Amino acid sequence: METALKKCLACNKTLRGRVDKKFCDDYCRSNYNNLQKATNKPDAYVKQVNNTLLKNRKILAEVLTDKEEMTKITLDKLTQKGFVFKYHTHTYKNKKDQTYFFCYDYGYLPLSENWFLVVRRKEE
Repeated sequence: METALKKCLACNKTLRGRVDKKFCDDYCRSNYNNLQKATNKPDAYVKQVNNTLLKNRKILAEVLTDKEEMTKITLDKLTQKGFVFKYHTHTYKNKKDQTYFFCYDYGYLPLSENWFLVVRRKEE
């Protein structure tokens, strides 16, 4: 009975050792996976957007201390910290018809004269 020789997915060298082995070493495994990620453009876009959302959330969390339920901050200060207004996870409209923009559990409400009210979502 003849067994087929398995080849490394990255460099095509013959593999020795475990029967379920896919790569000859960590270098090949890493190179192969990095190449897969680089060529998968839709995933790169999703990763970039999610990283921006997480950064926005972190900025809002830093602005709002644990003791505060809400605080105000200027547009200039948010942009200096690197906040990107283009991305948010969802919106919430209150009874006064004001629209809050959220990055996960932290949100902001645009106020007049380039001020923003920063809030934390209340636990239900």
